[in-house]
Amino acid sequence: MAAPIIETCHVACCANRTPNVLSWGRGGLIAYGTCNSVALYDPQEKCVVAVLNGHTGRVNTVQWVHREDCVSLILVLSKAYVLFLCPLPQFKQYVECVGHTGPVCAVDAIHLDNNKLLIASTASDSTVKLWLYTGSKAECTHTISFGSGFMMDVSLAWLPGSRVPILACGGDDCRIHLYAQCNGQFRKVLSLQGHEDWIRGVEWACVDGDLLLASCAQDCLIRVWRLVAKSRTKRNAQEERTIRMSEDVFTLTQNGEQTAVTLESVLAGHENKVYGVHWQPPVIKGGDQHQSLSLLSASMDKTMILWAQEEGSGVWVEQVRVGEVGGNTLGFYGCQMSPDGSMILAHAFHGALHLWTQSHEWSPGVVISGHFNAVQDLSWDPEGEFILSVGSDQTTRLLTPWKRMDQTQPTWHEISRPQIHGYDMQCLAMVGRFQYVSGADEKVLRVFRAPRNFVENFANISGTPLAKLLASSDTVDQPEGASTPALGLSNKAVFQGDLTPKTNEEEGTGFNSVSDRYQESYFHPLTLNEPPPEDHLLQNTLWPEASKAEHAAVLLWSSTSWRQLQALPCHSLTVTQMAFSPNGLFLLAVSRDRTWSLWKRDDPAPHFSLYTSTRKDTAVHTRIIWSCDWSADNKYFVTSSRDKKVIILHQQDLSVVSRGIIRPCSSILDVGDSATAVSFCPILCPGNSYLLAVGLESGQVLLYKWELSEEPAGASDWTRYGETDSSQSHSLTVKRLRWRPRVGRAGQGGEEEGEGSITAAGSSWVQLASAGADHSVKIFNINRLAV
Repeated sequence: MAAPIIETCHVACCANRTPNVLSWGRGGLIAYGTCNSVALYDPQEKCVVAVLNGHTGRVNTVQWVHREDCVSLILVLSKAYVLFLCPLPQFKQYVECVGHTGPVCAVDAIHLDNNKLLIASTASDSTVKLWLYTGSKAECTHTISFGSGFMMDVSLAWLPGSRVPILACGGDDCRIHLYAQCNGQFRKVLSLQGHEDWIRGVEWACVDGDLLLASCAQDCLIRVWRLVAKSRTKRNAQEERTIRMSEDVFTLTQNGEQTAVTLESVLAGHENKVYGVHWQPPVIKGGDQHQSLSLLSASMDKTMILWAQEEGSGVWVEQVRVGEVGGNTLGFYGCQMSPDGSMILAHAFHGALHLWTQSHEWSPGVVISGHFNAVQDLSWDPEGEFILSVGSDQTTRLLTPWKRMDQTQPTWHEISRPQIHGYDMQCLAMVGRFQYVSGADEKVLRVFRAPRNFVENFANISGTPLAKLLASSDTVDQPEGASTPALGLSNKAVFQGDLTPKTNEEEGTGFNSVSDRYQESYFHPLTLNEPPPEDHLLQNTLWPEASKAEHAAVLLWSSTSWRQLQALPCHSLTVTQMAFSPNGLFLLAVSRDRTWSLWKRDDPAPHFSLYTSTRKDTAVHTRIIWSCDWSADNKYFVTSSRDKKVIILHQQDLSVVSRGIIRPCSSILDVGDSATAVSFCPILCPGNSYLLAVGLESGQVLLYKWELSEEPAGASDWTRYGETDSSQSHSLTVKRLRWRPRVGRAGQGGEEEGEGSITAAGSSWVQLASAGADHSVKIFNINRLAV
């Protein structure tokens, strides 16, 4: 047979954000919904072996169904209100079950005689439907309506000692509703109470002729119920005096047998909503089915717990707890256990799979990963050894082949997540072996360069010699890694010296501003010989933003031809704000690198050259500089920073630099909070003093008068003029301040407007506009003559 023209090398995809979207079959394959498809994943080979397409809506639920003769089917529930039955081995055909009028969210099935299948499904249309599948078609035999309530999960089993199907439904009324088949119809036989919040999962298990029902809920608890066939013989006097658990009894008129239900145990161990609970799959030995009493649960507290009965006492205890610690992700939506119980798997809110395997002890395992929203762009590296992709899930992911010693064929895996952003990613371009540019909905292009720790781990995993990789020009002066500050979008480079933890004296004590309360999530170097698990991808595989001068340059454009005229490189990090002097002779720029630069226009115009700038060793500001502005007479400019300082400098004195230090002409004003915006009033105050407005991270706006002094000491040259009160201030950070460029109040007309002169003395009013992160724009009237 001729070789196929096209064959699939790798499929990278993650699970959908629904609780019952993943199922582990007895044959070892994991089936899970990914967007509108179903992926079949082999955890031993660590690759997707097939993808089932054809659904018109998001796949909500996937469930394996097995017969004793090992024939398997997959039940697939879709957002398009349709249930699909896909028989093995080729999955070329499927049967649709059409009837629900809302998205289907859970399904279960049991095999009847003559190769028939009884299926139960629940949907957001407040109904549970029972279907009979005969091999070529499926028809709805019964519909159970719950009015305005919703059933979150369903489970089917056989009543103890009979061939009577019993159905358990758990829903938003905090109850488990039991239905049994009687005279061909399902009728309600019992309602189990105990949970105090929505029930998220129910599942039956048959143990020694009895039925065990496990249920989990948003009340953080798991309950185990036991159903037994009740003896019709009367108890003797001694049995009557024995302390017993209370039991509920129901009788089916079809056979007259009584069944008793008791609460066997309440399992408390999770600290958040429990979304999944599953028994270890039964094992067929010698034609008989053997059920292990091992129960797995998954919660939004980012943990899975393996429960088992203690030998001797029979008390249910926590056997193993695995999961994540810290991070900025949500918890687990569901869980599954391998048929032999040696592996457990959870799927998270953002679709990531988390696998743990047991050898001598439980440890994280390598598992597939992928974007959880649309992938917008991708690119190969220049050598064709890895792929970078960006998506609407606000991440950049790096895939490369993993070469294992015991395998002839490599498998592809995600080994780094260079960028985790706050905006949807849209585009990507490689600009070197280990450097790329990405763009997002924020309309900003960011440049990233691989850290040394990534290059070393890439060499270990891909089998490429490290010396060959380090020969690339992109690896010169590499940082060790990167970390993202709390509430930040930019990846900050971490160098070798940054890995030493700071002492309490170096860090200081107390929180003086909102930003001081959040510590950065520091990078921890790893030595990897295999693809990392999800928690390492999130925290330790970021790439820092490139910090070369050309990546933080100021670009000058012509406003007539809209062509770039000049690039002004100086800063090493993002330029946060710029301001031309009123006469157009100077351009001031401030940056995240805590420095400012001043550019002067040369002849022939409009060419600019660097007039002067500060360096890290000469800078007065110790944190990011947020804002800058010029005085109306072109003499002074002001800068404000996250270090709470506001400083004024005289541009005419900057050409004379004493011992490499540029000294301000004002004293350093400490405003007590991060100064995020600053602006000079264009109108001078009486006595030729200057009026400035300062916006704070807290949302308050401060007014100061500044007057040049020969020897400013103790901020004597600054006078606090006013401030906004709690009702006037923004509720979040002040982002921008702008004075009206002329005196008077807009719309007042006549003398108030100054009749065309920005310095008219006829009006005492000036106006200030402020923009805040609280979605508001505020305009203030300021009486300048009262200063």
